[in-house]
Amino acid sequence: MTINEKLATIQTRFKSKKSRFNSFGKYYFRSAEDILETTKPFLLELGVTVTLQENLVSSDPIPILESVATISDGENEMHATALVGVDLNQKGMQTPQQFGTASSYGKKYALGNLFLIDDTQDSDATNDHGKKRFELTKPNITLDQLSKAVDYVKAGGKVETIIKKYNVTKKQLTELKTL
Repeated sequence: MTINEKLATIQTRFKSKKSRFNSFGKYYFRSAEDILETTKPFLLELGVTVTLQENLVSSDPIPILESVATISDGENEMHATALVGVDLNQKGMQTPQQFGTASSYGKKYALGNLFLIDDTQDSDATNDHGKKRFELTKPNITLDQLSKAVDYVKAGGKVETIIKKYNVTKKQLTELKTL
């Protein structure tokens, strides 16, 4: 089996749940350690090793860490990289913690790049880290809007579109679905 086939085997069989919870951002995530733990059964089975290496690639104006994840079968190897800036203004953290946070993040994404871990549902991409000033909520549907919604659904419109736009009671939803 080639290194490409071995990597493809891991990429297609890899399953790691997001079992850690960020109580500040209110989302689940997986860490680099979780990813590495999930890959361990593949190491002996496929005769490969996985390593991580970090380098400081820039320090001005902010430190940039390069994390490189490597899979090797002893003869051939493949690499994936992630670049992460170190936030030296992170409140409540000392410098070693700031670097450690960036290091963990870089390792996680280098491994994710290597193993093709799809993080589209990962809240790292959408989390506002408490910076959102207000939450937009759907309005309750008015009688006039409900009447228009009934006409919309009768004309072939989707009930899901109405639900995305308005808060609808169970009774109103039943009425819309029976049209």
